[in-house]
Formats: sequence, structure tokens, C-alpha cells
Amino acid sequence: MAILCIGCGRSYDDALFAFGRTICCACGRRVGAEIRADDPRSESPPRFALDAMLGRLARWLRVLGLDATWSADVADAALVRHALDEGRWLLTRDRSLPAEWRVPRIHLVESEQPLEQLREIFDAFALRPGVRLFARCTRCNAPIEAVPREVAATRVPPRVLVRNERFWRCPRCGRIYWEGSHVDRMRRTLERVLGSA
Repeated sequence: MAILCIGCGRSYDDALFAFGRTICCACGRRVGAEIRADDPRSESPPRFALDAMLGRLARWLRVLGLDATWSADVADAALVRHALDEGRWLLTRDRSLPAEWRVPRIHLVESEQPLEQLREIFDAFALRPGVRLFARCTRCNAPIEAVPREVAATRVPPRVLVRNERFWRCPRCGRIYWEGSHVDRMRRTLERVLGSA
């Protein structure tokens, strides 16, 4: 099947446009297959793939219990393919990415500040019903699981063990979690940024 440039009518082989890739025609127009965009609120809760510029946003989305993949050194082509393969919404600050890649689920993040970005995504995707605070590892994104206090005993400082009865562990990276003062600070921050939702 051929893809036509709407500027000059030149024909291109559709194999050039795998995974939503676009090219710049000799006439200066971007050429690519048209893809229908999904409604951001159609999947609850949505899953995300974030570009390299959105590491702190990825961490906050994970605090909310949302599935948010992120890598500091991912190339655009790999990010797009990952998002398409796993049916994820691609979140990016890179204004050229939506022009160079036509993918059905992409959201250009406007704000530069991580907490403002969180508010933007929270509102755009109507995340209130999907929030499960502190259900994922903030480091590697895996769902965390409760572990007996004895299992955590050798992995946390003695003062933490004395003050806490409940612990969780990431099955992927092994990180141990507990409800310390940092959790209270994050809850207050989320309430300030997102309201009581």
C-alpha cells in the first residue's frame, strides 16, 4: 500500500512508516500513515511509557500506584516501539516526537515542573478512580508485596524496625518499603497538588 504526500502527491512505500514513523517529503511536508488517537480517559487505569526527560514524573506516577515505565537513555524509536507493543500511553516533553512518530496514544506534557506535570496527567487521564497509593516500586515500577517483619529485619536500620510493624518488598529489585515520615510528606505533597482526590 502506498502513502501519499498531501503536499505534492508523491507516493511512498508504507514499509517506511513502521511503528508510526514519519518522514519529511522533498516538498517539506511530513508524510506518515494517519492514526486515530484514543481518548485519554478510555482505559482505567492507563499504563504509561515516559521519555527520558520525565523521570521525576514517572516516580510520582508510581507513587500513585500507576504502571509507568521510564529509562534515562531510551532512544525515541525504542520508546515508541515499547509503548505500541505494550499498549501504553507515551508521555513526552519532546515537541518533535509527535511530529516524527504518529502513534495512537501520545500526550505532550506541557509543564516543566514535575508536580505540575503530575497534576496535568492526573486531570487529562481522570486518574482519581485508578489511584492506589504506594502500590509500586518507585525505582523499577514493579508491584510491591507485603513481607513478614522478620524478612525485613536484616534489610532495614534497627530504628526503622523498632518503629514499624508492616513492610513491603519489590520482587524485582528487592527494595524494602515501610511507612515512615517520608510517606507522610509525600501524602501531604499529593494532597496539596491534587487535592483531596
